[in-house]
Amino acid sequence: MVFGQVVIGPPGSGKTTYCNGMSQFLSLIGRKVAVINLDPANDALPYECAVNIEDLIKLSDVMMEHSLGPNGGLVYCMDYLEKNIDWLQSKLEPLLKDHYLLFDFPGQVELFFLHSNAKNFIMKLIKKLNLRLTAVHLVDAHLCSDPGKYISALLLSLSTMLHLELPHINVLSKIDLIGSYGKLAFNLDFYTDVQNLSYLQHHLDQDPRASKYRKLTKEICEVIEDYSLVDFATLDIQDKESVGNLVKLIDKSNGYIFAGIEASAVEFSKIAVRPVDWDYYRVAAVQEKYLKDDENFDYDNN
Repeated sequence: MVFGQVVIGPPGSGKTTYCNGMSQFLSLIGRKVAVINLDPANDALPYECAVNIEDLIKLSDVMMEHSLGPNGGLVYCMDYLEKNIDWLQSKLEPLLKDHYLLFDFPGQVELFFLHSNAKNFIMKLIKKLNLRLTAVHLVDAHLCSDPGKYISALLLSLSTMLHLELPHINVLSKIDLIGSYGKLAFNLDFYTDVQNLSYLQHHLDQDPRASKYRKLTKEICEVIEDYSLVDFATLDIQDKESVGNLVKLIDKSNGYIFAGIEASAVEFSKIAVRPVDWDYYRVAAVQEKYLKDDENFDYDNN
C-alpha cells in the first residue's frame, strides 16, 4: 500500500511551494518522497520531480497546435493524460516500493469541481496501484480578510470535496502573511471552524457590490452550513511545527499512521514538534503567533 497527497488549489495558493517544503520536511523525518508534477504549465520547478507531465505533453504545444487558451489547454492536457494513464502508471510503478507520493496539480479549479478527467485518472491510479491518497486543498489565507471572497472559497472547497470523493483536508496557506492583508472581522477560529456564517452578513452589506446579492449569499451560506463538511487547517510552510501538525492530520486521513504506528512515532521523534492538541494549535497558538498585533485585528466585532 502506497500513501500520498493530491495537492490542489486555486492559482497562487502556494501548491508548488507546498510540494517543495513538504518534500523537504518528509525527507527530514525519514520518508523517501517522490514529487509528481502534473501541471503542464509549471516550467520553473523548485523541486526535483520524479515524474513530469511535460515529458508527455506541454501546455504551450497544445495551445499552439489547437489554438486554445490556457484554460482550454489545461482541460485538453488532463484529458490526454487520462487517455494515456498507462504512461503515468509505468512511471509510478518503480516508486511504489518505498516512496511517499506528492502529486502537484494545476491551479485551474474547474478541473476539480466541474470536469471529470482529473478525478477519473486519480481513481484509476488508486485502483490499479493500491494508493491511499488525501486531497490537500490550499486556499490563500488572505481571503479571510474579504467576506465575499471567503464565502466563495468555502463554496469552492465544498464543491471540490463532493466532486473528488477523497479524504480531504482544506488548508489556509500562507497563514504567516494573514496579518498583512488587513483586519479580520472575527477571531481566527471563526474562519477555520466555519460556523455561524450569518455573522458575515453585516460586513457584506457594507460592500455595495455584495449587498445586491444578499439573498443569494444567504442561501449559499445555508448550503455550506447544511453540509457541515468544510473546515480549515492552517499552514506556514516555513515553520516545521506548523508543517508537522498538518502531516499528522494528513496521516490520519489517509491511514498512514495506522499502517505503521511505531514507524510514525520514530519519524516525529527526529524533529522538535510539540505534542499539542491539534485544535489548540490551529486556533489559539496560530492566532497568538500571527495576529497578536492590535492593528491586524478588529476587536470591536469580537
